[in-house]
Amino acid sequence: MSSNKLKKILIVGGGTAGWMSASVLLQAVAYNYQIEVIESDEISTVGVGEATIPAIKRFNAMCGIDEDEFLRETQGTFKLGIQFRDWGAPGDAYIHSFGGIGKATGLVDFYHYWLKLHLAGRVGRLDDYAINLLACEQNRFQRASEAPEHRNSPLAHIDHAFHFDAGLFASYLRSKCLKFGVKRTEGRIDSVQTDSASGFVTSVRMANGELRSADLFIDCSGFRGLLIEQALHTGYEDWSHLLPCDRAVAVPCESVSPLLPYTRSTAQRAGWIWRIPLQSRIGNGHVYCSRHVSDDEAISTLLTQLDGPALAEPRLLRFVTGRRKKFWNKNVVAIGLASGFMEPLESTSIHLIQAGIVRLLNFFPNLGFDEADVDEYNRQTAFEYEQIRDFIVLHYHVNQRQDDTFWRRLREMPVPDSLARKIAVFRANGRVFRNADELFGVTSWMQVMLGQGIRPGGYHALVDNMPEADIAKMLTNVRTVVAEVARQMPSHDAFIAQHCAAPQVAGREGR
Repeated sequence: MSSNKLKKILIVGGGTAGWMSASVLLQAVAYNYQIEVIESDEISTVGVGEATIPAIKRFNAMCGIDEDEFLRETQGTFKLGIQFRDWGAPGDAYIHSFGGIGKATGLVDFYHYWLKLHLAGRVGRLDDYAINLLACEQNRFQRASEAPEHRNSPLAHIDHAFHFDAGLFASYLRSKCLKFGVKRTEGRIDSVQTDSASGFVTSVRMANGELRSADLFIDCSGFRGLLIEQALHTGYEDWSHLLPCDRAVAVPCESVSPLLPYTRSTAQRAGWIWRIPLQSRIGNGHVYCSRHVSDDEAISTLLTQLDGPALAEPRLLRFVTGRRKKFWNKNVVAIGLASGFMEPLESTSIHLIQAGIVRLLNFFPNLGFDEADVDEYNRQTAFEYEQIRDFIVLHYHVNQRQDDTFWRRLREMPVPDSLARKIAVFRANGRVFRNADELFGVTSWMQVMLGQGIRPGGYHALVDNMPEADIAKMLTNVRTVVAEVARQMPSHDAFIAQHCAAPQVAGREGR
């Protein structure tokens, strides 16, 4: 009786998606399967995914990656949140931070106690109760403490992610994968062969005529979707009616001090500009809608807002926001940009790579490729994409800008029912409910809605069970402790210098 087990996995495309996929597979299945990555040095990667969210720490732990080494090798810095400028209205600014806010208060979230007194005009901003937020404002950083004596301290509630050079990250992962047995094949793919009966992909033909066959194919070929779309014609669900930005221009510039421990997003006339601080440079980009802003105007706007001299020529990217109709089709799984694209407003690109490959492990197939497993993989992945889409649409939809028809249309447009319900529930009494396993939780939704001007009409009724004097005392104590802990944290620059400063290799600054 022949084995029903897969023998070989072929990853088409390198870059961040390809080498993250290989790294996870290396840890999980390398001793039982052949893993090969095909990539071409002639094909450049997009490289806009330099900012992350805290979930990447799970990827590093899974792959046995030392955090300080990883940051040194990728010119990385730490990230405590994202600052949004001018998104509510010109002149506004708020931070969507990671980590906790306030203290545990049982059934009712802490912010509801703050909300009661805030609506009464008795307390100021919520930011003063969040350790990550104060650390952002003061350019401070340290890792969360797991010491028993800090269990109830704000130090236990710090949460962080990273900024890094995506090209260096891919190279770092590649070196580790090659060391432990992943095969790398250099070259371009000329064509894809499929089985005439089943439609499954059987092999790819290289430009030199060689055939590379496999049982399972992972498509990391970027926007073009060489296997998932060009070979299997899977189809694409276009979300540009909700997220109309369709272009981005990116350029690095010289680094400046201090190194801010957060990403910055600044709204523009028909889009927004990102700023990502690395040790060796600052990554900058302008995401925009080409129906409202020309390429030349977008480039000019970006270049005038750089903190230092540009280190390269601006690079133009074109995209259509949306997702594949299937992420797993026959024996091909699309990962990264091959699976879909959402603008990097909330730094979800690298997370979606990580989530896709980990989910594949949960549904890892045999040669039968059971349709029930494939369908459930696609259902779960579609749900994740749609929830992230709603969170990004939220930023655009609840704006008060009056400077362009672009923003007015987004404020007035119909939004998915799932998002409309979240906004309505929050407007009523400040409630946020997490929908199943969606990526962004209560604190994230609450911070963005408050930050962009939504003021709830009320608060959780159970808050009234605590006397107002006790609520005021609790808020004062929390604010005092958080402020003192933030004051004692080292600066972001000092922490990097002590733990993970990158060697200044000649030529690296201009990557």
